[in-house]
Amino acid sequence: MKIKTKDDLKKIKEKGLKSIYPDKIKIIVGMATCGLATGAGEVFQSLSQEVEKQKLDFIVSQTGCLGFCQREPLAEVRIPGRPAIIYQEMTAKKSKELLTALTQKEIKKEWAMARSGNGASSIKDSISEGLQGIPLYDQIPFFKKQQKIALRNCGFIDPDNIEEYIAQGGYFSLEKALRTLNPEEIINEIKESGLRGRGGAGFPTGLKWSYCRKAPGEIKYVICNGDEGDPGAYMDRSVLEGDPHSVLEGMLIGGYAIGAKEGYIYVRAEYPLAIKKLKKAIQQAKEYGLLGENILGTDFSFPIKLNRGGGAFVCGEETALMASIEGRVGEPRLRPPYPAERGLWDKPTNINNVETWANIPVIIERGSDWFSQIGTEKSKGTKVFSLVGKVKNTGLLEVPMGITLKEIIFDIGEGILNNKKFKAVQTGGPSGGCIPAELIDLKVDYEELTQAGSMMGSGGMIVMDENTCMVDVARYFLSFLKDESCGKCTSCREGIIRLYQILTDICEGKGKEGDIELLEDLSSVVQSVSLCGLGGTAPNPVLSTIRYFRDEYQAHIKDKKCPAGVCKELIQYFILADKCTGCILCAKECPEKAISGERKKPHLIEQKRCIKCGVCFEVCNYDAVVIK
Repeated sequence: MKIKTKDDLKKIKEKGLKSIYPDKIKIIVGMATCGLATGAGEVFQSLSQEVEKQKLDFIVSQTGCLGFCQREPLAEVRIPGRPAIIYQEMTAKKSKELLTALTQKEIKKEWAMARSGNGASSIKDSISEGLQGIPLYDQIPFFKKQQKIALRNCGFIDPDNIEEYIAQGGYFSLEKALRTLNPEEIINEIKESGLRGRGGAGFPTGLKWSYCRKAPGEIKYVICNGDEGDPGAYMDRSVLEGDPHSVLEGMLIGGYAIGAKEGYIYVRAEYPLAIKKLKKAIQQAKEYGLLGENILGTDFSFPIKLNRGGGAFVCGEETALMASIEGRVGEPRLRPPYPAERGLWDKPTNINNVETWANIPVIIERGSDWFSQIGTEKSKGTKVFSLVGKVKNTGLLEVPMGITLKEIIFDIGEGILNNKKFKAVQTGGPSGGCIPAELIDLKVDYEELTQAGSMMGSGGMIVMDENTCMVDVARYFLSFLKDESCGKCTSCREGIIRLYQILTDICEGKGKEGDIELLEDLSSVVQSVSLCGLGGTAPNPVLSTIRYFRDEYQAHIKDKKCPAGVCKELIQYFILADKCTGCILCAKECPEKAISGERKKPHLIEQKRCIKCGVCFEVCNYDAVVIK
């Protein structure tokens, strides 16, 4: 069926709503990469097989990532007329028991994470139906302070079902844009919304579009940058896996506003599921007349092609990305000219990342006034972060700009693992900076993070505890960046390697007076003369850790000690005689047999044989093993 009118969309919407809320029990399993990695595939298969075997009149379906990856696999049960219940940490065995409970009209409260509904009336109704003790979705700390715009459909609809996307208002913004707005009006709406690029630089999206629209030339392109290469970051992947149509719709609106003839989505090959979902979404959108020729019965035509990247980190930089699409080596080039003037195949080109495109349909639907009221004065809307590291709750979250680091780490993340002391958080990916505990009340927006020596980046956020060595952290990120430098600029190619070598020397106890100043000087050179953003930001981990943790650098260099007890060459393990019970567990587990002693008597570590693997420290139940 080709959708040509708004009434056509409304008919599909009705069909989609029946799919989301059928008149029978529906069980939805989170089948994004994070869910599959923890066994969601087995859960889905078990549920499907058991439903068929027992000839149950149930529907088993899939969805994307709800965000709380730590509690995966998740399964949501929707029963007509009742609040939906989300079950956590499901297994194939639990799935069978869940089906048995459903057939007996029982609830497995012990596995329930949350239920839908809000407001006093819902609570009252739910209690009467026996849902006491199951918290509402928005009462869960992980979700309580979130506001979902880019992630609005992830974990709720089936990404393979375009009708469910339309049921959630999908493609109505495109219809509004094509029928009631001219290109300039759309660009002005995006400008007034205050939306800034979510890929890292934070350039105003509407302004970027206007440059490309005004650029001379009949052939123009728009590109979706899905080359998400930051370690620990998976915001774009989750949107593409859970709500691919939101990106397509955003690109269609952008393409119409800019006057582009064609769109490209560049996704790294390491995201096979995202590529699979995108291919299906593109095919479905074509079949419904929402992509390709004469979209929605208008004279606007716009095809979108999919390009797989080879996994080079530098291809996240827009000129390197375009070179890769053209079939050339993915290397950045000098700017200006900027892509808006001379981009893909030397034609005016606009590039935005996945999250930016996913915001567009909502802004067109709800208006720039609504969007601009969210966030801070200069950073509007929300931002998606992947919260990982030494924090209790890990996962994907979307929060209003201006929320503090404290709210993210201690309210949403519920604090540090094992109740250890919070030390720092790294934002902005490997080229970002480390923000110390004393800045925990820092507001998260583009300006505040930059002023603190870090940056927004694409949204990676790594939490570190008191046992993290900040010199070693800087070395880790430089190790990643030296491998990912394309090598075109001498300053980047050689400079990052030299920074890494100096950091390694310091961590190995070979640091010397003047190394800190040398790191600072060299960082300044690499930042100022490198061609692209990778080289320009690569020294950030070094500079931010020196800025906030200079005493740790000095302890490594002057005292030959690692205060956090991480750098092997600078530490030794000892057993405290007054705490050792002689349980012999450490001696048993030591791979080098470097621990000796009689049962029920204090043990000793033979330092010459100790390889500092830390096994004794980890297995001791009496805190008798210490690091000095």
